[in-house]
Amino acid sequence: MPLYFFDLHDGATFVKDEEGFDLPDPEAVRERLARIMTRVVRGVTATADRQDFFAIARDAQGRVLFRAHLSLDMEAVESA
Repeated sequence: MPLYFFDLHDGATFVKDEEGFDLPDPEAVRERLARIMTRVVRGVTATADRQDFFAIARDAQGRVLFRAHLSLDMEAVESA
């Protein structure tokens, strides 16, 4: 089975996947990337007004197959 890697960046920290995952096809890679980003969202705290999260899925040759981006914008709304 082919090996795929998932690198993450939160705007400040970059985490390069050195181990990878054995997955059967690009559709499985896409699904794994979506699950990873879902876990990222679960860990978000309201420490900043804006947070951006990026991830890429690449094959063993380093070719990027998918990119994912999540953004959270929070702003206070003043009462009238």
